[in-house]
Amino acid sequence: MHIILGGTGHVGSAVADALLAADEPVTIVSHDPAKAEAWKAKGARIAIADVHDVDLLRFVFRSGRRAFLLNPPAAPRIDTDAEEKATVAAILAAVEGSGLEKVVAESTYGAQPGERCGDLNTLWALERGLAGQSIPYAINRGAYYFSNWAANLDEARDEGVLRTMFDQDFELPMVAPEDLGAHAAVLMNDDRTGIFFVEGPRLYTPRDVANAFAAALDRTVRVETIPRGQWTPAFKAIGFSSPAAESYARMTAATVDGPAIPDDPVRGAVRLEDYIAMLVEQAAVSA
Repeated sequence: MHIILGGTGHVGSAVADALLAADEPVTIVSHDPAKAEAWKAKGARIAIADVHDVDLLRFVFRSGRRAFLLNPPAAPRIDTDAEEKATVAAILAAVEGSGLEKVVAESTYGAQPGERCGDLNTLWALERGLAGQSIPYAINRGAYYFSNWAANLDEARDEGVLRTMFDQDFELPMVAPEDLGAHAAVLMNDDRTGIFFVEGPRLYTPRDVANAFAAALDRTVRVETIPRGQWTPAFKAIGFSSPAAESYARMTAATVDGPAIPDDPVRGAVRLEDYIAMLVEQAAVSA
């Protein structure tokens, strides 16, 4: 049995779908009973559990052989760093004594030690915590998610503008959640351990994203870059708490100033252009 944390999110659901497609048994861990029926219809089991409940989460882990670990993103209206540190600690505590034979954890490009730098620090803590225990583990470090651009769809469609904190020609490793999920599913079924970097077919820029929206929407879309000095206020303007806004601004700066891009990443197959076209199509259907 494969246990999937975050199975109702972008990457976790892709992991679960890939495993189910291969006729592997899957248990989705969710705190929301309303999401259970759709997964049951696909053939998955559901375990309703709060990630903060260490004993219950360990009990769920004991029902499986391997687990996919995804630290749930905290709501930006609160102190995201404090909340995500707490959930990392709970997950690591639940893994201890679980009897799992392997875990696969979702992390991020640029994961690094430090404080108040968002996922870069909290996911580093998850990686280091797994290194300090006895269960074999693999780390799936994902590039910048294509799905992050979904938040720009309305303004691209309505205003013809793609607002971003990146310069329009800044080359950034990006990846589709489906490709991350597919690779994690492979790691769940083999014995490889270590850190794996996963990104899309090539590097992309915000100009590429704007062009993809323009093609899908059949209108001109231009890039508007938010100056670095306005990043924190920009996050606050869309509902982030002050600690979260400051943390996300520092994480963005670390990405821009960024770590070296790996020479030999795992290459996904999903193109940015196709992913953006899918976002636009889904929005049109649901409108």
